[in-house]
Amino acid sequence: MRSIAKVSFPAWVILLVSVSLAAESGAQPDAGTINLPEAITQTLEKNPSLRTFGYQLEAREGRLNDAAARPATEVSLTLDDAFGSGNFKDFGSAQATLGISWVLEGDKRRRYVDVAEAGKQSVQTEADILRLDVAAETAQIYYRHLAGQARLVQAEKKVAQTRAIAAAIGKRVAAGKTLASERARAQAEVARSLLEYEDIEHELYSNRYLLAAQWGATDPGFAQVAGDIYTVPATIAYETLRARLEQSPDYLRVVSETRLQQAELNLARARSHADWQLNLGLRHFETTHDQALVAGIAIPFGERTRNRGRIAETRANLAGAEARAEEVRIRYLTSLQVLYQELQHSRHVVEAHRKEIIPRLEAALKETRRAYDLGRYSFLEWQSVQAELFEAHTALLDASVEAHFKLIELERLTGERITQPGAES
Repeated sequence: MRSIAKVSFPAWVILLVSVSLAAESGAQPDAGTINLPEAITQTLEKNPSLRTFGYQLEAREGRLNDAAARPATEVSLTLDDAFGSGNFKDFGSAQATLGISWVLEGDKRRRYVDVAEAGKQSVQTEADILRLDVAAETAQIYYRHLAGQARLVQAEKKVAQTRAIAAAIGKRVAAGKTLASERARAQAEVARSLLEYEDIEHELYSNRYLLAAQWGATDPGFAQVAGDIYTVPATIAYETLRARLEQSPDYLRVVSETRLQQAELNLARARSHADWQLNLGLRHFETTHDQALVAGIAIPFGERTRNRGRIAETRANLAGAEARAEEVRIRYLTSLQVLYQELQHSRHVVEAHRKEIIPRLEAALKETRRAYDLGRYSFLEWQSVQAELFEAHTALLDASVEAHFKLIELERLTGERITQPGAES
């Protein structure tokens, strides 16, 4: 079987990994670490879902070979005026005719081939779409895991900070400057942060197996994924993406369907006319030992236009395919506009948190801590600012993940590389 994973990948499949290049640190990953290009490559080579299309392509190849085969030429031998009575009781008056006949198909054979080729192209397009789907799914799981790693780092910092706060409050309680209830609340916050850390650890454990399953592995063989979730690549202009949309694999699918229905219609029209048959032979006359050429043509009679129902059906199917192509074009243009705007919004959220919100909350936390040490603020006010800072870091991470997901969806939709190499925001 010709495996679908072994055929050359379309450029847009390979370019899907481009969104990961800006997320890679540039250094070689350590042992036990996998990067996104490696994950996608393994997925395209080993994903179990891709194997079935290899068989379908082989089946379509066989159908194409059959469609190209012309009807067999027939050779016939007839014997006349023998085994009768009187002068015809033996072979003395026999006539033997050796003939050859073939069907005059006109362009009908070409129509059969067109249908078979369109069917094969349709399956190939579906295979390409599936490759892009599994590659995009792998990228999404990968970035989900990369985000989980970043959340684990945040959770670790939160555990350390809550422990430091609990220790500081413990000293104040011992000195009689703070109520014991504040120490209890601080210790409860430490316990909650430890639970959050453990939850993220469990999610990462499960996600590693989900990622490995993309290439059919039951043992991940890696502990981490490489990259920086906070680095969001810059993208090319919207107008450029819109101009390329009609080359996307999903749009090409409906184009392939239209071509198949057009080929079916052409075949139905060609089959509405019965084939003529040409005969040519050589006749031997036993009585005179002479030979003569025999020729003939068979022309079907009846309705000149046959197969009317099939023609009407394929014409309706073609109209439906053309309508679907227009519907897909409009839907994809709308999706492109929405995704692009959502990507810009996610990028704005990332920048706002990175440059404005988080720095100001960090400054506020320092001032709040100083005021708490001086007895001007309560533990609740200190804890509130601390919670706001962690929420801001979570929002930054969520917006970064969302931006990466939107990039994946845009590349999946357009089948084009949309990131600018070396550019990031």
